[in-house]
Amino acid sequence: MAQLRALSAPARRAKVLALVQSGAIHSQSDLVDLLKKSGIEVTQATASRDLEEIGALRGRGSAGSTTYQLPNGEGVNRTRLFALPTDLILSVESSANMAVVRTPPGGAQLLASALDTASASGEINSVIGTIAGDDTVLVISRKNAGGAELAKELQTLAKSRVGVKKGTNQIKGRIKNQKRKAR
Repeated sequence: MAQLRALSAPARRAKVLALVQSGAIHSQSDLVDLLKKSGIEVTQATASRDLEEIGALRGRGSAGSTTYQLPNGEGVNRTRLFALPTDLILSVESSANMAVVRTPPGGAQLLASALDTASASGEINSVIGTIAGDDTVLVISRKNAGGAELAKELQTLAKSRVGVKKGTNQIKGRIKNQKRKAR
């Protein structure tokens, strides 16, 4: 059995997303058990929140059994559910027309999907595609020698999202303080 560990919420949700996509999750307790077998310890309440956050719904599978499934359609954007670059980009290195991004375990596929979505929407223009493992994403640049520029763009993206998140937390803190003073 794998040693149990705690993951960041985005990395854990990436694993939950992969398990749901595999069609193996029939109940929340199934999810808790499969995560535990993967070495990730969660409560049923956490599993329930994760399923809700990724938008998983219970439905009939192809074999007729009830499983958690992800809604299909272009209107479904799972990347908005995660603070992706901030939480998942640990480091970036470049070579030629590629950038290699390191993530926490289980976070690479989620980050790659977010980068592909950002590329398709025009948020990141320099990405032609991604390949993801467990904790590493290979990001391919549109330019022949654009790896360094791409790495810089990814680092800037991660830093800009950190600032947004940090600013949001500061605003929430001010609101809490104002509520306390009002009592």
